[in-house]
Amino acid sequence: MAFHEIRFPTNLSFGSVGGPERRTEIVTLANGFEERNTPWMHSRRRYDAGVGLRSLNDVETLIAFFEARTGQLHGFRWKDWSDYKSCVPLANPSPDDQLIGTGDGVTAVFQLQKTYLSGLQSYARPIRKPVAGTVVVAVAGDQKTESLEYSVDPATGAVTFMLPPDLGTRVTAGFEFDVPVRFDTDTIQTSVASFQAGEVPNVPVMEIRL
Repeated sequence: MAFHEIRFPTNLSFGSVGGPERRTEIVTLANGFEERNTPWMHSRRRYDAGVGLRSLNDVETLIAFFEARTGQLHGFRWKDWSDYKSCVPLANPSPDDQLIGTGDGVTAVFQLQKTYLSGLQSYARPIRKPVAGTVVVAVAGDQKTESLEYSVDPATGAVTFMLPPDLGTRVTAGFEFDVPVRFDTDTIQTSVASFQAGEVPNVPVMEIRL
């Protein structure tokens, strides 16, 4: 299998249904209390690509994309319209959006991540598929220049500095990103009559680990 660095057509993903899922193992004890654990460090997202289909031309585009990925075999990029920026949805990414590390004078490579905060709890999500040209980076509040002071690998989300950030400096970044996914089916069933009647095919898409 391979990962194809191509994005699922955004006009088809717009309006799709989906979001994060967790896996929690719950054991109810004899006294009625529960023990809850999870084998997953990171959540996994699922979507339905069929919801965004609005015309027979969209169906044709979907089938072509599905065939080119060989069904479930190859991964691809997916734009999650509800969560694709380092900032709030109506803002533009800025270099101080997300803390991605602290300089130690030696480390030159930092992984992009997005932190979700609620109350005193937080979750740091690794970002593996940033959108090329959208990543802006700062060290200690000073915005850096891409290609001169740092580079970004859009296939992994790694930010590499030409000179390691100084000890104790905050390394921050802003960006747009995609979700690495694959089709969660090897079959797409469509009917012209059903589609014209308002019924759309179910096309499950699932996030993959990289």
